Amino acid sequence: MNKCLHTELSSHEGTRGQFNVRTGAIKLGIDVHQEYYVVVVQEGGSNPKPPQRFRKEAFLPWAAKLQAKSHGPIYAVYEACGFGFGLQRELTALGIKCHVVCPQKLDEQNRRVKTDGLDAKALCLRLDRFVQGTRDALAVVRVPSEEEEQLRAIHRQREQLVKARKVLEAQGRSLMVNHGIEPVKNWWKARNFAPLPVPEWMQQLLGNSQPILIALQQKISALTLQLQLAAAPQPRGLGLLSSVVIDREIGHWDRFKNRRRVGSYTGLCPGEYSSGNTRRQSCVTKHGNPRLRAALVEAAWRLVRFQPNYKPVVQWKATLCKGALATGAARKKAIVAVARQLAVDLWRIRTGRVTPEQLGLIN
Repeated sequence: MNKCLHTELSSHEGTRGQFNVRTGAIKLGIDVHQEYYVVVVQEGGSNPKPPQRFRKEAFLPWAAKLQAKSHGPIYAVYEACGFGFGLQRELTALGIKCHVVCPQKLDEQNRRVKTDGLDAKALCLRLDRFVQGTRDALAVVRVPSEEEEQLRAIHRQREQLVKARKVLEAQGRSLMVNHGIEPVKNWWKARNFAPLPVPEWMQQLLGNSQPILIALQQKISALTLQLQLAAAPQPRGLGLLSSVVIDREIGHWDRFKNRRRVGSYTGLCPGEYSSGNTRRQSCVTKHGNPRLRAALVEAAWRLVRFQPNYKPVVQWKATLCKGALATGAARKKAIVAVARQLAVDLWRIRTGRVTPEQLGLIN
């Protein structure tokens, strides 16, 4: 009897020991702000500790001490935000496994109470489920390398400069329209600015913006040329600028395991609401990279013109061809389908699965 009891206790203690090893990890839920971090710590399977607030410069030394004292792995998580991936890289350098996740509503119970401490706690609890194997607990964001961030910053700055130019240009047109003057397209260019049919006082106001617009256009042209020179040869109509934007926003095409993941990342897949015998598909989810989505749609419209033998273009030719009897909504749906397939085909080309000629793309 005593021997059996001893065997039972030994077995139980062994199981408990394995459980402690498996759940002995430390989890950090971090709510990131410009000047401080709010952190909730969970040790093993215990309840999360009360939130702690750290100055930005004091957090990393604290994390380094925690890593030195810990006998198990340390995990951390924070939401992707305007502060980039610097914190993730610094924590990774300390040996902490840090995840960056998509921003989302953390108030699952809809209590309509939001504080930094509650957000950090919710992130910590989701990280705990994620570490235990529930992969759907976190929507993890791929962290690009520093080189990838530097490369994509070029075309993103170009995009920002284009937006700034459009704003100033629209303000000048608005000034003319408000005073009953027919606006002139590209009024700020040298050939159009001098003969503008506007009063002298308005000419002076427009002259305040004209040098800025000219300087912006020069910078945009220089960045455009830089991006085009960096592009590899592309099939006709795809566009050097568009191809560079697409490749740099993707980063590495090899990170996609199959075509479904490529389509999902573009956000060009239809939404769905199905229950029981009812199935309803709605507009595209837009759950992905917006810059990539815009570049794909832009490239798809050019392929309709320059690549008539491309398989998706042939499939939607009746809707997209010039003079087709189709509504605007139908044309939008068709071009979205072409753009989605274009992303998949580019993945197949970049990973060596097919050649452009096999898809009907000519140089």
